[in-house]
Amino acid sequence: MAAIKRKEAPSKVIATHKKHKSGEDKAVKSTKPLKSTKASKVAKVPVKPPTPEASADDDDHGDGDDFEDFDEEGGVAVEVDGDEDPSVHPSRRGHVSGKQQNGAGKDFKLDSNSAEAHAKQRALAKERKAAKPNADSIQEAKKIWERLRQKLNVPETERKELLDELFGLMQGRIRDFVFKHDSVRVVQTAVKYCDAKQLKIIVQELKDDVRALVESKYGKFLVAKMVVNGDEEDRKLIVPQFYGHVKRLINHPEASWIVDDIYRNAIAAPEQKATMLREWYGTEYSLANRNIANTSGDEITSDLKAILEKNPEKRKPIMGYLHQMINNLIQKKMTGFTMLHDAMLQYFLVLTPGGEEHTEFLETLKGDIDAEEADGGGDLYRNLSFTKSGSRLVSYAIAYGSAKDRKMILKCFKDNIGVMAVDNHAKLVLAVALEVPDDTRNALQIILRELLGLQIEAEEARLQHLEGLLEDANARLPLLLPIAGMPRWLIKDDGDRAFLEEIFQIRETTSKKAAATRDQELCTNLAGPLLDLIAARADSLVRSKTACPAISEILFHCAGPSREAARDAVAQTAADDPTADGHVAKDPATSRLLKALVAGGPFEPAAKKIRLVEPRLGFGAALWPVIQDDVLAWACGEASFVVLAFLESEDVSDKIKTKIRDALRKNRKSVQAAADGARVEDDGAKVVGEETNGEKKRARKPKQGRWKNGNAGAKLLLERLDA
Repeated sequence: MAAIKRKEAPSKVIATHKKHKSGEDKAVKSTKPLKSTKASKVAKVPVKPPTPEASADDDDHGDGDDFEDFDEEGGVAVEVDGDEDPSVHPSRRGHVSGKQQNGAGKDFKLDSNSAEAHAKQRALAKERKAAKPNADSIQEAKKIWERLRQKLNVPETERKELLDELFGLMQGRIRDFVFKHDSVRVVQTAVKYCDAKQLKIIVQELKDDVRALVESKYGKFLVAKMVVNGDEEDRKLIVPQFYGHVKRLINHPEASWIVDDIYRNAIAAPEQKATMLREWYGTEYSLANRNIANTSGDEITSDLKAILEKNPEKRKPIMGYLHQMINNLIQKKMTGFTMLHDAMLQYFLVLTPGGEEHTEFLETLKGDIDAEEADGGGDLYRNLSFTKSGSRLVSYAIAYGSAKDRKMILKCFKDNIGVMAVDNHAKLVLAVALEVPDDTRNALQIILRELLGLQIEAEEARLQHLEGLLEDANARLPLLLPIAGMPRWLIKDDGDRAFLEEIFQIRETTSKKAAATRDQELCTNLAGPLLDLIAARADSLVRSKTACPAISEILFHCAGPSREAARDAVAQTAADDPTADGHVAKDPATSRLLKALVAGGPFEPAAKKIRLVEPRLGFGAALWPVIQDDVLAWACGEASFVVLAFLESEDVSDKIKTKIRDALRKNRKSVQAAADGARVEDDGAKVVGEETNGEKKRARKPKQGRWKNGNAGAKLLLERLDA
């Protein structure tokens, strides 16, 4: 029999038993010795199929007696005792038998020291590295890089000298540096600190290797730095390198994110973005982009509706190609690309609402939701919500979906409501999710609970959370849309306003509940936490330009036990001297807030008058005791329109109006002086005779009057006094 080599010499008798489990044979080792009359140490050797060479060997050297030891479980008992064991390498037989020449119990040692072996390996690796092209230059560049990459402790002059030295080594052969993981970092640092002229040298040398670099694990970061630090001319050299290859790059594990970042972050020009997106419409556009310089010069558009209107015969191939690309990325769970979101919206906008393709596409979106996953799936909806096109697509899905579909979609946003509220695009998704579904109870459980911080047990932390949202220009939209509607101060972007109006038109055909009823139910759920917030944090909220208009809308439209407490808290912020620095009367936003609250309701542009809210707020009655001792200073100061609102409001009693008129008539000269452009008290008057630490104060020059043409509020007050 042929000798059998073992990886380790057995110290005990080992037997191999075959056990059958699940249809597979597995070897199990046993430490029990086998019974044998021939030797004390026996191992079972698996029988191999006979070969011609083995048969000849048996005929020459054996007479067949060895088959007496053939075990019924398979294998042949082979003696392994002694130095003649054929199954062990000759160099190890002494160790197997325990007969070590240097004494029993000593470990086996290599012929050479391991440290020497490692040293030889390092030397060999160094020799191989030195044999590579430009090895000396790369090594020298890395030494310069060690100093250059330090952010601190490197003077500007020294950094410039290091850059000049580095470019002296690299210029003309930068390509040899960028495809190695260690030397590419040298070029990245050079891009970070170099001037515009040096950067153009790098871009010119690498412009033909951009696609290879973005597909590289390390080179992709160099491309990112080049487009971020470069100017428009540099980007015009880099971005066109992607033309004709967008489909391959967007599916590449390394290149996809860099290409999409360039597409998303205002790096690519609008026409470059349109050119890249057109490649999603078919191979025809990819091939055309490779020769983009020879186009007719027509304006490049990625608007799929316009393309299909111009070429209606291409609808079927374009839609099929685009759907395939979208579906491939969704199946791969690569759903975070802005380019993908733009393509999905373009596809959706050319579908007929209620049609077969329309329904099928909405089902494709829902297919990403998997109840069997730990988080329920829904990554597609979450990723879509944070881009402009994606947020609109999700909003359309909510608007066109059934009650069951809407509930499934809203569940995807659980535990992400706070992050979505402060995002410039995801805020629209939350607003639509509150304004479209009929089930306001589900909206309360999934959206409002997290948005209002009701799950936060600590009261101070809950108030801090809600105050931050109310002062955020994005987060206040879903909070206040059911309360205030769509005023200009709440929705400043015309595109967002037009989109919400479109969604509300779709809502008329897909939702059953009246919009006013839905808003009233939402307002009831919002009122308590918002009024409690104003009552507790009025002093800081009235000093926030963003929160001031929100306070007036909440006090006007929200009813609840805390309404009076919130009203009184706002009124108390007007206490103390209105001429003092930092007083709310000197803040234009706060003055407008107080004026609106005294008026008793919002201004109706169509009717051109104040619409008093019910139940009445009565803010004038709460504010008058706070400011009555300083009413003259209010009338002649920055907040003069607050006093004017007292005289014009239908929500203020005649008794208070009479007191104000009497106080102003007694000091008519002061009001007249303010109307003419002077102040009641000149806070910049000279200080005479006062001493500090034995020295006279330096005289201060009088300040100029605040109003070039006089205090407009004081002028109107004089007219009211004369009426």
